[in-house]
Amino acid sequence: MTASSTKPGPTPCAPRSTGAHAPAPAPAASTPGAPSYHRLTRLSPVLGVRCAPPRRGGGWLPAADLTARPEAVCELIAHDARQGLARYGRPLRPDVAAGFGLHRFVWPVSLLFTLPWFLERRVPLLALGDVSLRRRTDTVELTVRPTGFACLPGDPASGSPQARTAADEQALAAELRCALGGFLAPVLSAFGPQVRRGPRVLWAMATDAVVEGLWYAGGLLGERDRARAELSALLAPGEPAHAPGRPGACGDPAPAPAPFTPGAGFAPPAPGRGGASTARGAGEDASGTDRARASCCLVYTVEPRDMCGGCPRVMRR
Repeated sequence: MTASSTKPGPTPCAPRSTGAHAPAPAPAASTPGAPSYHRLTRLSPVLGVRCAPPRRGGGWLPAADLTARPEAVCELIAHDARQGLARYGRPLRPDVAAGFGLHRFVWPVSLLFTLPWFLERRVPLLALGDVSLRRRTDTVELTVRPTGFACLPGDPASGSPQARTAADEQALAAELRCALGGFLAPVLSAFGPQVRRGPRVLWAMATDAVVEGLWYAGGLLGERDRARAELSALLAPGEPAHAPGRPGACGDPAPAPAPFTPGAGFAPPAPGRGGASTARGAGEDASGTDRARASCCLVYTVEPRDMCGGCPRVMRR
């Protein structure tokens, strides 16, 4: 899907050699999420993350600009419009270019939240002002400034002033949905007029990007099956939302996983349904399981043959 740099940058996050569920180091040993960001940067040919303050200039865009400056949204969309013209030889519809731009923002940025949860059982509590990105033709670079985080009671850093302790795994998953949803909500509002979709479809688009991002990272880590299982649990429909009862935490009675679309979309492939897997959507994995996307990226409007294998137009007929 989107791209990024494999270089960790001038101030790389410290590496970690422990397993996926090993406890995170003591608070003085690392920045929250840093070990996960370092592992992703080392493994991914398209995405690089460095722990640093937000940057501006030289192609860098502070994420906060997307809600503070409408022209920043237009700049990102123009980038995808140019890429679409180069790839397909014809212009993208403006709303399609906007949808691509939104997906290619949410896809990498969501990993700043989901990957530390997956690898360290820590959820960084990030604001738009903590992140910046630089997109190139085939790569995306991110800077992130982690401060507070949510963790489990057994985390060695749970007593840190930075930490907010969740009671159990279910509560930590709720913290993740809350933190990521709160980060994305103003971004979806900023893109909405350009994408020309209502809130329900915008959140479906965001859900697809979140799922596809961590599923991609799980593949790099050799843990795609676990990523699929944990995403399915994270977005399982019908469970009551956890209300941690702390300032800044979600106390919303809406059914989990609001505001995200319920269900990660993983299911055995239906017989007789085709569709070519592309970089915009997760198609079939090594175990023969298809993922049905919650939204359509509308690529067929510019290239009818270039349709995701998991497109709801293919999977849900």
